[in-house]
Amino acid sequence: MNQAIFIMGVSGSGKSTLGKSLAKELTFPFFDGDDFHPEINVAKMSSGKALDDDDRQGWLETLNELAKKQLKTNSCVIVCSALKQKYRDILSQNISGETKWVHLSGTFEQIYERITNRSDHFMPSELLKSQFDILEKPKRAIQIDICLRPEQIIKKIKNELMITSEFGLFGLGVMGKSLCRNLANNGFKISMFNRHVDDFEVDIAKNFKAQYPELSEAKAFDDISRFVNSLQQPRRIMLMVNAGKTIDYVIEDLLPHLSKNDIIIDGGNSNYKKTKERYDYLKTKGIHFIGSGVSGGEEGALKGPSIMPSGDKDAYDNAASFLETISAKDKNGLPCCTYVGPEGSGQFIKMVHNGIEYVEMQLLAEVSTILEALGQYPDDIANTLETWQDSANSYLIEITTAIFRKKEGNDWLVKKILDKAGNKGTGNWTTIASAELGVPSTLISSALFSRYISFYKDERLQLNKSFETINNSELDIEIDEVLKAYQFARIINHYQGFKLIAEASNKFEWNLNLSEIARIWTNGCIIRSTLMEELVEVFKNTTNILTNQQLIDVVSQYRPAAKKVVSQCVLNDITVPALGEAIQFLNGITTKYASANVIQAQRDYFGAHTYQRLDDNSGKSYHSNWE
Repeated sequence: MNQAIFIMGVSGSGKSTLGKSLAKELTFPFFDGDDFHPEINVAKMSSGKALDDDDRQGWLETLNELAKKQLKTNSCVIVCSALKQKYRDILSQNISGETKWVHLSGTFEQIYERITNRSDHFMPSELLKSQFDILEKPKRAIQIDICLRPEQIIKKIKNELMITSEFGLFGLGVMGKSLCRNLANNGFKISMFNRHVDDFEVDIAKNFKAQYPELSEAKAFDDISRFVNSLQQPRRIMLMVNAGKTIDYVIEDLLPHLSKNDIIIDGGNSNYKKTKERYDYLKTKGIHFIGSGVSGGEEGALKGPSIMPSGDKDAYDNAASFLETISAKDKNGLPCCTYVGPEGSGQFIKMVHNGIEYVEMQLLAEVSTILEALGQYPDDIANTLETWQDSANSYLIEITTAIFRKKEGNDWLVKKILDKAGNKGTGNWTTIASAELGVPSTLISSALFSRYISFYKDERLQLNKSFETINNSELDIEIDEVLKAYQFARIINHYQGFKLIAEASNKFEWNLNLSEIARIWTNGCIIRSTLMEELVEVFKNTTNILTNQQLIDVVSQYRPAAKKVVSQCVLNDITVPALGEAIQFLNGITTKYASANVIQAQRDYFGAHTYQRLDDNSGKSYHSNWE
């Protein structure tokens, strides 16, 4: 693949000299960006005035066109100051995958001395400070210290450009493979690793590379040492292996081959507490650690997932260009990837994401059961869900619509699937975290326990024979009321999920931005929806969506339908735990005087746990002799 190699840095850093030498060494055409300045720019700088962004716009576009023209037939070396990121964006427009950056850096004093001693350039040394003032160091570039000898610099650039990979992916399961293809499709030079196990996992990486043309430039390994040594330093290695002890085993296998300041990114569904432990442990080894949630499934990982990194901010900045480039983009074209916060906060919000996902899936399962009880066949259910997309669209409602259309032979496939739902632990972790933080995430636990109940298939069949159920009653429900109940429960679900994130942020001092979290969940992830897009704006003014007047009005409008739907389902023995819990929770959270006074009295009676009184605001505790 042809490459446009841009040598950048402030004036006087040696761009032209090194660029010419590098181009000669690589036998590539060389172009000095200064030669393409219009006369008006040259005159302005010669008079001692700095160029502004408007002055540079046309010049940068000219260099971009030059690079695109060269890339049609060959690689090239172009030197250009490119001091701001937006300048580099213009230079690499439509060729970002074929663009490589080399940043020549030195101190102001070093470069001022150089520029003062030269007499063959139109820019006076007095303008050097203005260049340092606007310099934005690139996140993705080969960093070169100008103190090195020219031959050392050329060797370093050649090694990093032509030999080493920019990013490593460890673990080629479904998600790992999709992320590799995503990285390659975006022009990144990658190394891929999968373990070798005789007669079980043999040549996984090599065979995977051969399967897809976009991986032709990728390097495939089943030897850890060779894999690590194939990467540019500081190395960026993303782990896509099973959560738990496997992560720790992999870290220990990698450590002997790593160097100080290398970066490990855990992209699996790890427990947020373990992420903090690993962060602290690797810090003692001089290794940076990022815990990153990744949502989107196989398709999302390939086309653009939602990515939730946390931990070492400096390390994230070093890896940001890779993660942000491969992520999904929101409606404004911004990456659905952001630095979430410290410690394991990224893994925490991915855990809560999955808890919200559990509920969203359970609600659609309950809705389909109600629609079936109303006499709808799978095709009818699909048609109904499709009409709901105008007012309640989400990724999950889209795929559930497709599920109810799918046939196998003359029957619908969904009717042939065993009714036992599995889980991989994140719903369990979310429920535990809710209990530990004292947050009533009741819908998440309800959805989790519904999966547990489903797993007792044999017992359900046995008990079904022992207890009479109503099977043929007609529900007094309109389809529109089912939609309103569904929308009502979804708002309660998102309230609870973000409430859990907010409480964790407060307790652990993470300072999480709920609006930004909602934004990166608007595309790429499993729970993306129009509701999530609305919450981006809501969270700019509150951390509690039930204090937003528009949502208060919507919940109040849908509440009667939700109560009716749940009541009818209870009367007709239709199981709707998540819909029912949404009503019960709102009842509880809006009850002015709850029944907890009775519980406090009971606790004081048998355990002398004391209680406080309504007629005493001092906070004093009381104990009574109840006999």
